Amino acid sequence: MHVLTTIQPPLALSRRFTGQSTSKQYPSKSELLSVLPAELLHFDPLKAWGSLGLSLGLSLLAYGVGTRIPLQLWAAPLWLLYGVVTGTVAMGCWVIAHECGHQAFHPNRRLESSIGFALHSLLLVPYFSWQRSHAVHHAHCNHLEQGETHVPPRHTSASGRITESLKERLGTNLFGCVMLFIHLVIGWPLYLFAGATGGEDYGRPTSHFWNGEAFTKGRIPLFPPAFRGLMLRSNAGLLVVLLGLVWLAVSTSPARVLCVYGLPYVVINVWLVTYTWLQHTDVNIPHFASDEWTWAKGALQTVDRPYGPLLNLLHHGIGSTHVCHHVDSRIPHYNAWRGKALLRAAYPDLVRLDPTPIPQALWRIATRCASVRKSPVDGGFYF
Repeated sequence: MHVLTTIQPPLALSRRFTGQSTSKQYPSKSELLSVLPAELLHFDPLKAWGSLGLSLGLSLLAYGVGTRIPLQLWAAPLWLLYGVVTGTVAMGCWVIAHECGHQAFHPNRRLESSIGFALHSLLLVPYFSWQRSHAVHHAHCNHLEQGETHVPPRHTSASGRITESLKERLGTNLFGCVMLFIHLVIGWPLYLFAGATGGEDYGRPTSHFWNGEAFTKGRIPLFPPAFRGLMLRSNAGLLVVLLGLVWLAVSTSPARVLCVYGLPYVVINVWLVTYTWLQHTDVNIPHFASDEWTWAKGALQTVDRPYGPLLNLLHHGIGSTHVCHHVDSRIPHYNAWRGKALLRAAYPDLVRLDPTPIPQALWRIATRCASVRKSPVDGGFYF
């Protein structure tokens, strides 16, 4: 039986479902938050503006290189390299906008909101709609009914049965390849347009672009009627960027715009879903239904993973300090490293750190995480 290496090794599948282990004892929300001192919320202008300058400067430089690559077949390897490098660099801008959305970038809320809105709009992210849905995600992390993203289907549900049937028909390896494509390539658009992987209470579909009747069929509306104004502001930002891209395509070359903007855009989305998928999913990470879920339980089902110094620099540690981020999302990324250490010292058996190399962890999740069933040991739903 495969056992995932973490600070506290996970229970083997048989033990999770046969009662050979005791349930973990989780702290309350106030106990968990008390570990992180208020000084971690302090704004450091040099680090904040320096992080923005690093990501924005490198992104502009990289996109500028794309305007010089020839639109010739022989240059295809150069275009692929350009897409990977530029998308990887520009992901840092995505993370800064994410920090703005949590009110963790700057104490001036209007300035902070403007920066987040501008950066996300340039990356075709509906900033205010995303900010709302992401706040729901943090409020209900790993909640089967009210979780907002990367919520797995129960094995008894229609989607769970379909997923398990697909896995059986395709076999492990081909199923893993299909899951990688669905999540990393088309997962982000499916999430924005239809609410893919959202919790059971929100129904299907839910859209980040419109909250009309067709998109509010669940028990709880993800975007209530009062949110319509901010949703339209998000859409307006996207419309301006899209019109700008159309103008550039007409005035220069559609192929040039597709390559310069489109290739990095795909890579950014791959990075985004890689981070979020790995942060909240694995064979030993449970989701909880309403009768067992607590805020602290949910926050502690996140995982810190080893992305290495270069990616942690470019992406501001988003994948390596994620447990701290879920305990208090107001903490700026440059203070989250200390928060991570404090949480690990206080709760060494609960704060998750998985040293598995990222490609190996991604393949494990793609091949093994299909649907969940309830464990009688701790009431959690495991893959």
